[in-house]
Amino acid sequence: MEAVIDVINAVDSFVWGIPMLVLLLGSHIFMTFRTGFIQRKLPTAIKLSITKDPDAPGDISQFGALCTALSATIGTGNIVGVGTAIIAGGPGAVLWMWLTGVFGIATKYSETFAAVKYRVKDHNGNMLGGAMYAWKRAFKKDDGTTPWWAMLGAGAFAAFAAIASFGIGSAVQSSAMTEVITTNLPGIPTWGIGLAIVIMVAAVIFGGVKVISRVCEKLVPFMALAYAWGCVMILGMNWEYVWPALCLIVECAFTPKAAFGGALGSGLMLALQFGCARGLFSNESGLGSAPIVASAASTRNPARQALVSMTGTFWDTVVICLLTGLVLVSTMLGNADLQAQIAAGSITAGAQLTSAAFAEIPYIGTPILVFGMILFAYSTILGWSYYGNRCVTYLFGKKAIRPYQVLYVIVAFLGAIGIGDVVWTISDITNALMAVPNIIMVLLLSGLIARETRHYVYEGNLAELDETPIPQLESK
Repeated sequence: MEAVIDVINAVDSFVWGIPMLVLLLGSHIFMTFRTGFIQRKLPTAIKLSITKDPDAPGDISQFGALCTALSATIGTGNIVGVGTAIIAGGPGAVLWMWLTGVFGIATKYSETFAAVKYRVKDHNGNMLGGAMYAWKRAFKKDDGTTPWWAMLGAGAFAAFAAIASFGIGSAVQSSAMTEVITTNLPGIPTWGIGLAIVIMVAAVIFGGVKVISRVCEKLVPFMALAYAWGCVMILGMNWEYVWPALCLIVECAFTPKAAFGGALGSGLMLALQFGCARGLFSNESGLGSAPIVASAASTRNPARQALVSMTGTFWDTVVICLLTGLVLVSTMLGNADLQAQIAAGSITAGAQLTSAAFAEIPYIGTPILVFGMILFAYSTILGWSYYGNRCVTYLFGKKAIRPYQVLYVIVAFLGAIGIGDVVWTISDITNALMAVPNIIMVLLLSGLIARETRHYVYEGNLAELDETPIPQLESK
């Protein structure tokens, strides 16, 4: 068994190694230039995200789609993942994580554009979309058939995403919730927490995308604002260390430097590798997950929803991860005991660092961390349930939806009572693998995306209604 686990861990290290970082970060930079630096349209995108488009085809509002995507994206990676990056790569990793988010905005725009442009309807008229449908429709031959290689890309993406949903979306998040609760409220049995998670999750996901989006519309803004407010409060208490923390982050990103009294070392390659890796994992730009729910949005053309979706990367990494990074670095600068614990090797993991750093803040530090972790993990379970639902529907038809939902909540329960790290590792691998067919699809369609972006965004046609017929799938 140990040999199998070693092989799985080796595969995980490989797929999330330098080649994957080059593929994702390279695509971010390439699509930034290809879309004419679409990041400069963020003010327009934020305005569109809270604008209703009632006459456009779709099942949920643009804001509902954004919140559902953010519910899956803003998770424990925004808290623990930042700590992991700092432990492994030094304070400079925070800057590289932030820059990854800035460039990742273009990829999130591009993958959403393709997903919405090539979405379809099911037998009930509900919208379906994502990389699998973009592969299937975008590369059709004149005779209406899809070449085998496009079908392979579609099937691979759907299969990898469906498997990943059980780990990253369900088991890992429920495990994180249980760990936080039992650590701070000892005595509560894990099976009781698992049962509560099952009830809270099942009550929402069995209602379908409209119920999920309604819950997320209310939950996501509240939890993000509450966590951001808590971080700002902590930064206010650490105000004398905020500027030194910023300077240290920038300095460590580009030069080898011992930080926190020698407790942490830092070098360009380590900061770059771990900052980019955690940033890519946090905002999911390039993975193809968020476009699945974006395809259900009511939008008059692909560019509008693509603009709305790209704000998710901005809020997730550029704002939330940066706030967490500043809280951690400024807190460590102001606490010699915390530095000593790191130097002594008693703090070696991101979760330990984050917990210890927030605990240094009297009264509000630990409650903010606990509250944020529970809400972030719960919302991620909801968001990823929809992703897996749509991918299973593509692979096996609507008859597979209910069995998938039942299995999803069972896995959430198993995660709460301790399913083991191997599930996390396997889902981590499939999470990386789903990015490969998605990125290839985006790059193949980059010319079309650039051309239509120029028409809709830069030539002032964002209000134009795309009247291209949306095909209906045959039920299966």
